[in-house]
Amino acid sequence: MKSLEGKTAVITGCLQGIGRAAMDMFARNGANVFACSLKRTEEFENHIEELKNECGVEIIPVYFDMMDDESIKSAVKEIQKAKIPIDALVNIAGTDKDALFQMVKMDDLRSTYQVNVFAQILFSQYIVKLMLRHGKGGSVIFTSSISGLEGRAGQLAYASSKAAIVAAAKTMAAELGTSKIRVNTIAPGFIDTEMYKDVPKETIENKIKRTALKRMGQPEEIASVLMFLASERSSHITGQVIRIDGGKGV
Repeated sequence: MKSLEGKTAVITGCLQGIGRAAMDMFARNGANVFACSLKRTEEFENHIEELKNECGVEIIPVYFDMMDDESIKSAVKEIQKAKIPIDALVNIAGTDKDALFQMVKMDDLRSTYQVNVFAQILFSQYIVKLMLRHGKGGSVIFTSSISGLEGRAGQLAYASSKAAIVAAAKTMAAELGTSKIRVNTIAPGFIDTEMYKDVPKETIENKIKRTALKRMGQPEEIASVLMFLASERSSHITGQVIRIDGGKGV
């Protein structure tokens, strides 16, 4: 039996990177997926159709803007109308606006927190309500970063927002445990996604040198941990932060 057979997951950030890898892996392991994205593209829609045919599961695209609370609310109404019990929420979508501390613009700080913290908490509130209605518990997963655990020069907005979501997830875990809803966070390191496509090769090589495995991680490696946390194989794990960083600092 596939590890997510019969389950339904809501996954954000599905257009590319870790979100796309998670959508693919969840579907191939038997999960129905509400595939959330900021924008609709022909390539994305075609990929969803191919994945549905390949895996024999339901994949429903849901489009909304995390900068807009009303857009988030409308997306949840769309999910609710499907009347499919939600078993897992995987929060992956995020934004990154780098600047040194003294150069950080308050508008950039606010927009980073809106996407990486406020929108994710609001969306999670709505989805957890749907989980509570069917009364079978569930799994909520947030995506932080090693930057959120350690801090990093030039990433005040990003790192502090990712630290905030760790604290929020731990608080949610403490509150929702009696309802059989587990809440965990992953903290990826240097992953081979679009985020690093414009980073100079020398910078990437220097980052890799500081890891034990001496390579970047792949989106599929992150998706594997997300799948574990969404499945019953992690049924006694909640309130945790799991680093997926290739042994940075080891």
